[in-house]
Amino acid sequence: MEAVTKYSETELVMLLKQRQQTAFSYLYENYSGALYGIILNIISDNELANDVLQEVFVKVWRQISTYDETKGRLYTWILNIARNASIDTLRSKGFQNNKQNRELTENVYESAGSTQMQVDKIGLRKIVHQLKEEHKVLIELSYFQGFTQEEISKMLDLPLGTVKTRLRTALIQLRQFIK
Repeated sequence: MEAVTKYSETELVMLLKQRQQTAFSYLYENYSGALYGIILNIISDNELANDVLQEVFVKVWRQISTYDETKGRLYTWILNIARNASIDTLRSKGFQNNKQNRELTENVYESAGSTQMQVDKIGLRKIVHQLKEEHKVLIELSYFQGFTQEEISKMLDLPLGTVKTRLRTALIQLRQFIK
């Protein structure tokens, strides 16, 4: 039976800064589960979360010399790297394009149909059609087709502020129609 090695945080940091492979393995074994959970809460895609987790440990390996014990615990430092890497991934162009261009399965089509049916059942589309055309288009693009305000701004060649203001006005009018 193998002896289980256990390091104090100070020992672990010292060994990591000395580039000891056993310390890095220990770090991965003891921290990866918690970090993966945090990454998954932000990204919610298992495969992508695994990629980000790997990226986090590569960053830790490369940047361990910048870790300062006086500014916080090792776990907090790594947690911030994981959180930032997850957010950077979500904001990346590649992620946004992949999200828009992913292949739809039959199951998704069925779900979309049932969602559409439920929207029609509650009469939401009828209420939206009562809005001015400029507001109707924005609600359609934003809420029914899932485009961001920035994307709508570019599509319609409108200033972002105008898109935001019109969407807010449209939502206020919709709220009044529903009441």
